Formats: sequence, structure tokens, C-alpha cells
Amino acid sequence: MNEIPLWILLASIAFLVLMSAFFSGSETSMMAINRYRLKHLVKEKNKSAKRVSRLLEKTDRLLGVILIGNNFTHTLSTALATVVAIRIWSDNAVLAVTVFMTIIMIIFAEVMPKTIAALKPESIAFPSSYLLKPLSKILSPLITLVSFVSNNVTKLIGIDLDNANKDELKPEELRTLLQTSGVPKRQEEMLMGIFDMDYLSVNDVMIPKNEIIGIDLNNEIEDIVKQLQEIDFTYVPCYEDTIDNIQGFLSLNKKAEFLGSEIKSIRNLKDELREPLFVPENTPLYKQLANFQSSGRRVGLIVDEYGDIEGIITLRSILEIIVGEITSESIEKMDIMPQADGSYLVDGSMMIREVNRRLEWELPTEGPKTLSGLILEEIQTIPDTNVGLSIENYRIETVLIKDNVIKLAKVEIIEEIIEQDEEQE
Repeated sequence: MNEIPLWILLASIAFLVLMSAFFSGSETSMMAINRYRLKHLVKEKNKSAKRVSRLLEKTDRLLGVILIGNNFTHTLSTALATVVAIRIWSDNAVLAVTVFMTIIMIIFAEVMPKTIAALKPESIAFPSSYLLKPLSKILSPLITLVSFVSNNVTKLIGIDLDNANKDELKPEELRTLLQTSGVPKRQEEMLMGIFDMDYLSVNDVMIPKNEIIGIDLNNEIEDIVKQLQEIDFTYVPCYEDTIDNIQGFLSLNKKAEFLGSEIKSIRNLKDELREPLFVPENTPLYKQLANFQSSGRRVGLIVDEYGDIEGIITLRSILEIIVGEITSESIEKMDIMPQADGSYLVDGSMMIREVNRRLEWELPTEGPKTLSGLILEEIQTIPDTNVGLSIENYRIETVLIKDNVIKLAKVEIIEEIIEQDEEQE
């Protein structure tokens, strides 16, 4: 060792520090690389991505070659630095050189390369795979020994290595990933709508029974014709006396044929009706979408366990969960009206889920589906006069009560009120 020129020893130390930085950066970049983007690049037949993917298939062997190389360069560089210290100074300099090398290795062989690799994993992982792949073959016997011992010890402490590489995303994790992916807002809302279908039932998007507009077949034919001309629904419910006695739905095409016919009678109208499709309440939304597709229907009646009608579900209502509201109206809906004090006047018949979506609130959705139903459930009675109440972080005041239904309510967030009061103080 004394015969080796000093400059060669110093160059060797610098090279070993550089190699240690390479192994440190490779380790971080391989572990930090986005696995889903990597799979996409593999499908795009990116050669570097394929090489990295093959290395990651056997993580234990990949870490083995990296750690063997890193520890070897660490140890050898420290040993050479000790030789240089003894040659230039004396044995007394060994401790100082050890401290100096520790600082150098931490900064230039650990922190700096790992920070860069964490920020730019693909830029480091792809080039490093060119060297790691042949190294894994050269060091294969040693890696096999290290992996064998490591894997068996790992199994002894109860870790299943066979399932360790399964990185399937749960729906909740995929939702979070989507929200932070930078996807355009409109596309994000559509994709989130698809996820929402797993948690929604037909009751969440139905047209409530009290809002159903239809044709009473017991009316005079002249009145019925006039009503049909005014109603622009794609499917018009037709009933006798009450909506609970529905006879069927009149489609837009059949309505046009009926109105265009020379002879108009109740019997002819009934002949054009299609029998209703009955849907059990709380049917999952995705299942009902499949039912519509298989049956060729576009509308159904939601019924409870006793066969009483709860409301109407349409294919359009389900699709609006994904693509947003489908309407040809240019007039802005006035079901949510912001007030100067930061509160909102909200139509009592609005679905709570729709209120939450449009105002980014978190009103409870586990019970009643409409705002009116939520208020009535909370106060456990039908109020004679307007009342105020608090539900979680929201303050609600009824504004208009009619026919035992809350038509209009004022809603505001309590937290925001507290923050405003604190600012004024």
C-alpha cells in the first residue's frame, strides 16, 4: 500500500465516494419511482422502463446488489482514507480522518444523491439500471446468499413476502390519487362520479314522489291532450286518481304519435303506454344502471318493501352522476341562493348529496336524502312555525313550511361564523 502513489489513493477515494452516491441514488430512485407510470411506460415498450420493471420484480435481489455495492464502497473508501492519513500525518490523524470521511459520505454519498433521486426518480433509475442489471448477475452468488438469509429471517417475524409486491390500489386510495393527479377538473368530476356510484343507491338520485308530474287518466281527454302538449318529459307517467296507481309511461315518440293521430281517446292513450319497471328501494346505482342496460328501459318506479311508490329513477339521473347535469335550459337554477352574510337559502326538496357537491359541504347523507327530510328527522316533528337547529357544523333555519314539507331553509357553516366573530374581536 505504501508503494501506491498518493494521487492514485486520493483518486480512488473520490471514485468510491462517487460510486457510493450512485448506489444510494439508485436505491432511492428505484423505491420512489411511480409504479403505475412505470407500468404505462412498459406498455409503451420503453426499454429502460422494462429493465427497471424486471429489476423491481425481485426487490430483495435488487436491494441486495445495491447494499452490497454501497457498503463495499463505504468500507473501502474509509480504509483508503485511513492509509492516506497515516502516510501524510501519523496514527493520531486516524480519528480526525474518520470523522471527516463520515461527514463527506453523509453529504455527498447519502443525503445529496438520495434527495436528487427522490425528486427525479425516473432520471436516476433508468440510467442506473444499465449498471445494476449486469452487477446483479456478477454478484449473483453473494446476492443469493444474502437474500436467502434475509428472506428466512423476515418470514420468522411474520411477514409474507409472497404478498409484499402486490400494490393494488383500494378505491379510496385511487380517489385520492385521482384528486392529486392534475387531471382537468371536468374530467376529475366525471371520474369521481363513477366512483360515487359504488356508494349511492337509487334513492339518492330519484325524483321524490311529491315532485312527480304526470297525467291523470281519469281527466277529460281534452285536458289530457293539453297537459301532454305542455309537458316536455321524455317519459310521462300516467296514473289513475293518484300516482300510487300508475298505469305506465308514455314515451316521447308515442306521445308524438298520439297527439298526431286523428282519433284521441283514453283507450288509445292506454294502448301507447309501456308497463312500469319497478325498482326496489336502496338498489345500488351501478346495479340499476346494469338493469336499465339489460332491460332496454330508461325509467323505473322505486318502491318500498310494501310496494308503495317512493319516486322515479331515470337513466338520465344516473348519467348525471357521471357527466353532470344534462339540461337544455339556459336559465340558472335558483335552488341554492347565496346571501350577503355568507349563508345560503336552499330549496328543501334538494338532495343533500347535490347540496354537498355544489357547495363542497359535508351534510350527513346516511339518513334522509333531502334537506327537508334531514331537518324533519332532526326535530322529530312537523313544526308549526319556523325553527332553528344545528346539525354537526351547520346551522339551519326553516324559512318556508307548506303542506307539512319544508320548502325553503337557510343554511350556514358554524365554523365560518366563529372565525368571523374572532376576526371582529
